[in-house]
Amino acid sequence: MKPKTIIILILISILFSVNIAFGVKLKNIAEIQSKVKVPLIGYGLVVGLNGSGDSKGTIFTLQSLNNMMQRMGISLPPNKVKVKNIAAVMVTAEITPLDPVGGRIDVTVSSMGDASSLEGGMLLLTPLSAPNGDVMVWAQGAVSTGGFNAQAAGGNKISKNYTLVGRVPGGGLIEKRFEFLQDNKIIKIQLDTPDYTTASLLSDKIKEKIKYCSAEAISEKTINVIPQKDDITSGEMVSIIAELENIDIEPSSPARVVINERTGTIVAGAGVSIDAVALSHGNLTVKIKSTPIISQPESFSQGKTVKTAETEINAKEETARMIYLNEQTDVSELSRALNAIGATPRDIIAIFQALKSAGALHAELIIL
Repeated sequence: MKPKTIIILILISILFSVNIAFGVKLKNIAEIQSKVKVPLIGYGLVVGLNGSGDSKGTIFTLQSLNNMMQRMGISLPPNKVKVKNIAAVMVTAEITPLDPVGGRIDVTVSSMGDASSLEGGMLLLTPLSAPNGDVMVWAQGAVSTGGFNAQAAGGNKISKNYTLVGRVPGGGLIEKRFEFLQDNKIIKIQLDTPDYTTASLLSDKIKEKIKYCSAEAISEKTINVIPQKDDITSGEMVSIIAELENIDIEPSSPARVVINERTGTIVAGAGVSIDAVALSHGNLTVKIKSTPIISQPESFSQGKTVKTAETEINAKEETARMIYLNEQTDVSELSRALNAIGATPRDIIAIFQALKSAGALHAELIIL
């Protein structure tokens, strides 16, 4: 048997042979609403490029430049404007409820036109809006691309990294704070893996551990936590969130088998069981051997050298081996059985798919 097959089967057996419930902290399986990141977006101009900006064919860059100059009291004839040192960009960032007004965040700029590089550019003042349209951040600053792009007149080109996307470290000034404590100061907890059982268990656990808060599971993913105090302070809210993060819970996860057919990787979770089943395995090996034959003409015969090939094909089919699995066999027993019959990772993938089709595999089969 191939070493790779043995290693995969051993890993499956070690990881999933023991199905013991264990506690994990809430912050490792869920997101508290205070940590939610809100995407921001804006449209701006990067100036100061060394001839690597957009061409005259990029109409929106010309319009943006003309509009900006008009706001400054300068009128420009459109046919006289050159934008080779200017590039239109989309500016993006993320803000959380923990970011204060007056604080700074990093922003990302991405070229929209046909600029060849944003290296050395300066982002002009750009408003960044939340999905509801509120301007949350003003962005401006020097763009850092972390690379270079050089091209000679003969067409030779040298580049390092990607120069059409850059960062402005600390370039976003927060004007408005994103508030998450709304709806009577409800704290929302979002489970990473939605599950009704886990949501119900977590709701009961919160009510047990934090006496001055009520909790309600409103869906398989969301739990609402409501502090039972009208004039709660920010410091008290921080303490509540800290307590929530460190609550231990035994999550209930569905039985799953995940298969990546491209790499031959198989990962099976706890709770996977198999009905009583008989399993047969056999391989068909086909070998093709080609031997070149060269025919050389006699001297002074004006003939040509002829090259042919003699092909030999051999097919060998292994004898199928049958194994029997008892009802409620777990993955460790299955791995040992497949190891005994010499199944490769590709064979195991096919076996799991066949078990699912036969109704013998009691788990969700996910194929990547």
